[in-house]
Amino acid sequence: MGILSWIVVGLLAGWLAGLVVKGGGFGCIGDIVVGVIGGLLGGFLASYFFHIGDPMSGINVESILIAFVGAVIFVIILRLITGRRS
Repeated sequence: MGILSWIVVGLLAGWLAGLVVKGGGFGCIGDIVVGVIGGLLGGFLASYFFHIGDPMSGINVESILIAFVGAVIFVIILRLITGRRS
């Protein structure tokens, strides 16, 4: 997956994760970073637990969903570590 695809999927996943998990988002750049890290985390979890060969394969619903789940997990971990509550 190209860098532009990672940024687009990361932006969408980070933005959605910021909306779903209580509290505000992390700003545009922060949402991209959270989404890309969430995509990596979600891709690892999807390939490890569900044996999906290439979970992050471009800009599609499956990639956005996997990145979103990873981003939600990552945001929850971040909020637990930093104690940020809104």
